[in-house]
Amino acid sequence: MADPVRVRRLGDQEGQQLLRITRRGTGSPIRLRRAMVVLASAGGNTVPAIARLVQADEDTVRQVIHRFNELGMASLDPRWAGGRPRQISLDDQQFIVATANTRPESLGRPFTRWSVRKLADYLCAQATRPIEIGRERLRQILHRHRITFQRTKTWKESNDAHRDVKLARIEYVSSRFPLRVFAFDEFGPLVIRPQTGAGWAPAAHPKRLPANYHKLHGVRQFHGCYSVGDDQLWGVVHRRKSAANTLAALKSIRKARPDGAPIYVILDNLSAHKGTKIRTWAARNKVELCFTPTYASWANPIEAQFGPLRTFVIVGSNHPNHVALTRHLHRYLRWRNANARHPDVLAAQRRERARIRSERQRRWGQPAARAA
Repeated sequence: MADPVRVRRLGDQEGQQLLRITRRGTGSPIRLRRAMVVLASAGGNTVPAIARLVQADEDTVRQVIHRFNELGMASLDPRWAGGRPRQISLDDQQFIVATANTRPESLGRPFTRWSVRKLADYLCAQATRPIEIGRERLRQILHRHRITFQRTKTWKESNDAHRDVKLARIEYVSSRFPLRVFAFDEFGPLVIRPQTGAGWAPAAHPKRLPANYHKLHGVRQFHGCYSVGDDQLWGVVHRRKSAANTLAALKSIRKARPDGAPIYVILDNLSAHKGTKIRTWAARNKVELCFTPTYASWANPIEAQFGPLRTFVIVGSNHPNHVALTRHLHRYLRWRNANARHPDVLAAQRRERARIRSERQRRWGQPAARAA
């Protein structure tokens, strides 16, 4: 007579995991039933008793026990299979994805974009390769291939023939002479109106700003100067951009280094930045103008400084006029410059971090050296 079918002796970890599965009763119902079969068999129950417990056929119970004896806990996971064969092949899916990435106008359709319905109708109407597909199945295929519905975005690529030369010069002077490198640019337009923003407030009670439909104060431009080495930012507010205002800003930069040694000013290609008077004055006063490439104003170090300026002065504000806005702007600049990190402090911090790092390496390296 053959021995009764019974699960092998469980390990401690297997028994604890089976208990968790049966007690919690969460997850896959198939996994739960198989865990109950294994646990009941480990407790000494016979196959007919286990079949009545889980409301299953005795042959199914025996199969679960045999699979657990072979594979262990992995046998509890269901192996999904079967179903009718797919009618849409992988080649069809690639064709669907390629069609979705193509503008409808180039395929003879009078649309600027596809909708799911229009794309399904187009695929079904193809004479050479018709693909009948439902909208939900089409949406699933697009989602699987990471094709999502997005807004279009604009972008600019620099077409400057001397792009690499200009960027190399900016990188060179910034790394070799940081204390003699300055950046200049305009920030604006500054408009007098309530500015939406974000800030801390009680839940469901955001701060309110009045509506303003009358723009009676015009616009202004902040002409900013930034010292790369000293991390200092200053500037003035003017009505408009002009060569005269640019020249005045450059003169203020020259006064920041009155020793007569050369200085370098990084600025963009605005026409008000490179007139004849400006170039003549710069050559006479040992000021090298380092222009950023066309459509590459991101290379100007001052651009990163305008972000906090907008966040903490413009956003969420409601200034009554440009005088109040300018006063607030200068008050913020005074606070910012007073709390800027001086290069000497940064260098001391870097030295301290290097010392701590070498100390850790020495400390952790000693036991290994002794063991060797």
